Amino acid sequence: MRAAGLLLLLLLLAGAMLRGARSQQCHPAGPGAAPVLRFTDRHAELRVPALHRVPSSLDPLYALVRRCLDLIQQNPLPTELLRTALNDPSSVRTSQVVQYELGYVVCAAVALLFTVAVPVAGMCFCYCRSRRRCGGRLRAHRRSLGCRRRCLLACLSFTSLVMLVSVTCALVTSQRVKGQMEPGLGAVPSTLRTLRQHLANVPQGVQMVVDKFEVPRKQISSDLGGLSRSVGLSIHAQLQAMTYAALADLQDRAADLQSSLHHLQIAHRTARALAAARAELEPALRERRRRVVALLDDPRCTSCASVLGRAQGLQLGADYGKVPSVEKVLKALAGLPRSDFAEMIRQANGTFNSIPELAVERMAQVIQDLRADLARTAEKVQSIADGFPLPDYTRPASEALAEAEQRSRPYLREAERLERYRWIAGTVLCSIILLILACNVTGMALGAYGLSKREDPSDYECRGEAGAKFLLVGVALAFLFSWLLVLLVFATFLVGGNIQTLVCRNWVNQEIYKFIDTPGNLPPSMNLSRQLNLRRDSNLSSAYRECKSGAGLWEVLQLDGSYDLDEHLRTPQYTADFQKRLGDFTAELGAVRLLRSEGRQDLETFARSGLDEVDYGRFQEEMKNPVVQTSLPGLARNLEGLQKMQRNSTVAARLAAEARALWHMQNSTVQSQEALVAKLGESVQFLSRLALHLKERVSRTLATTASVEARLPLQAQQILRQELGCFARKELRYFTQYLNWVGQTLREDVASCQPLATALDNGRVILCDRIAEPWNAFWFSLGCCTFFLIPSIIFAVRLTKHFRPIRNRLISTGSEETCPFHIPRVTALKL
Repeated sequence: MRAAGLLLLLLLLAGAMLRGARSQQCHPAGPGAAPVLRFTDRHAELRVPALHRVPSSLDPLYALVRRCLDLIQQNPLPTELLRTALNDPSSVRTSQVVQYELGYVVCAAVALLFTVAVPVAGMCFCYCRSRRRCGGRLRAHRRSLGCRRRCLLACLSFTSLVMLVSVTCALVTSQRVKGQMEPGLGAVPSTLRTLRQHLANVPQGVQMVVDKFEVPRKQISSDLGGLSRSVGLSIHAQLQAMTYAALADLQDRAADLQSSLHHLQIAHRTARALAAARAELEPALRERRRRVVALLDDPRCTSCASVLGRAQGLQLGADYGKVPSVEKVLKALAGLPRSDFAEMIRQANGTFNSIPELAVERMAQVIQDLRADLARTAEKVQSIADGFPLPDYTRPASEALAEAEQRSRPYLREAERLERYRWIAGTVLCSIILLILACNVTGMALGAYGLSKREDPSDYECRGEAGAKFLLVGVALAFLFSWLLVLLVFATFLVGGNIQTLVCRNWVNQEIYKFIDTPGNLPPSMNLSRQLNLRRDSNLSSAYRECKSGAGLWEVLQLDGSYDLDEHLRTPQYTADFQKRLGDFTAELGAVRLLRSEGRQDLETFARSGLDEVDYGRFQEEMKNPVVQTSLPGLARNLEGLQKMQRNSTVAARLAAEARALWHMQNSTVQSQEALVAKLGESVQFLSRLALHLKERVSRTLATTASVEARLPLQAQQILRQELGCFARKELRYFTQYLNWVGQTLREDVASCQPLATALDNGRVILCDRIAEPWNAFWFSLGCCTFFLIPSIIFAVRLTKHFRPIRNRLISTGSEETCPFHIPRVTALKL
């Protein structure tokens, strides 16, 4: 039976391994869950990557420039002016242009005034300098000159700082324009070429999408290869808890039968042995009590009266001849077990574990038929490519894109050349502004240092004089190049401002699309709806919105007939045969015999044996009594203690001899009987515990075994239907994933018109966000530098006088500061 228990343990472990190894077709979280299929994207090189506005640290500057341009140009899109200019350019009136560009005309007048006034002021300053009337020296020293000098230094420093920040922004934005202009201009022909290739490759792309049916076909074919074994493993896994529980219960009853026989035999033999030992011990114990009592009654025994009572109680305890006999139960169980329960359980477990192999054998034919259905489905999928209508209707759009690409190249080359000139001029003029700032900073530093070293205001100091000259050099450079700065600022302002207010602002609010869609605004040669072959009931705005939302080309182009892609991608028309064949399949699995008739008879005999009728309480009552009423070791120790107290050596010797005799009786006889009592107690405890629920457990085991044998075939058939349903749903999801991917790929990639909308959005991002914004920030920053040249000139000229020696000494204006007399001093003044 121990071997049988070990065998059952091994079977349970094997079942756990099978449960861990099985591949479930239905995930617990949702029936028929299928993994996500991965389709290789071979059309990625033909996509137009979407561009987005990148946040920048200069965004506050860009926003400020846009607000300024909105103030300068507050007029909406000039639809009438544009219609006239596009359809009949010769009839455009100058007054209309001036009226629309009034803000720019005012700025042009300011720029013209600045261009004329600043050089004229510079020539006047040069004339005054030649006549020694400007930028000379102070004629008298006053106490307020120090405060005025510090104020001028602070103003010139602040002006120079503002100019430095502005010229830094101008250099940074100019470099950004240069960095974005070349890739931005190059993106125009490349985007047009990509769009043309996108239209030309629609047929190959559709065929590529259809060929990708190989991905779900391989996955389904692979799943079919493991379907039968997976179904068998699933049946085994779902029924093994019930089956193994029944087998374990059966094993427990067989073990109870074997253990009961073992403990009944022990109880029978032990009770008889204890009764015989008691009969042998009784005369020896009686003789020993007589001798000890006589010795303790001896008057020569000192202090022996205290132990006398204990010695008189020396007599036998438990009498196991009174316990009930179990011989009747042993006779009822004689010859059991007649069946080999271990072999029976091993065979039942083997039959149950062979369910996966049986499923493989029974499902071989249906797997072959399902593979044939899958091959016919691949032929149906090919009809998607054969019936796709686009190739004949994209030719007008391809020709329009090719013409636009060809015509744009000269303009793009010219724009690139002009941008190179702008960058050179901007860099040179920014360098000149930096030179002016260097002169201002050097002049202020040298002048301030010279003032600190000069002891008398009328003394000549070379560093102060050098500082004044540096300031005048900066003034001369400002007068000399201011008109060039104004011309560059206005030219870039006129171009960038009109791009922002005329194009970008109306592009963002969709006004440009509305203008294009309005009939009559564009000449017939620029009819984009006809050139792109858009639907007759559509226009550029609606086509742009549809393309941006992910519409397909066949949904925006003018076709001879309607085409419904969703109708061609309905899943049932591809999976009906596959699902029907799975739904019609049946197979008989799960017939397992757990308990044969002879084993059932053994268990029924065990239940009727009378094991539960034995009075185990009598056993337990007798076992509560000791073998000897008085503890022999305790009495022996008492005699040993009395021996040490005796004065009479004879009494002491007799006490020692009696103590040794008691120890010998304890070790040789009583201990062996106590061991038998302990052994009997274990058996009685086991039998009493088992007898309490014996009939109930045996009846439950027999009922469970019969129930499991009856339920296994029914539940196996139910699980088979369940698993095939899960498999059908899983494979249906493969078809659904593929057909959804086909629809998504055709709409969003292969035959999508979204690249057209993306190209328009990219054009706005490149022109407005990446070129126009830094372009406008460039002229705005350079204009700030140019504007602050005027206060820089004024502060520098006035500060020059403070760095040179004055002509006269202190002139006091207060009575308390008036000197009573003046001692002249010879000084050498250099004019």
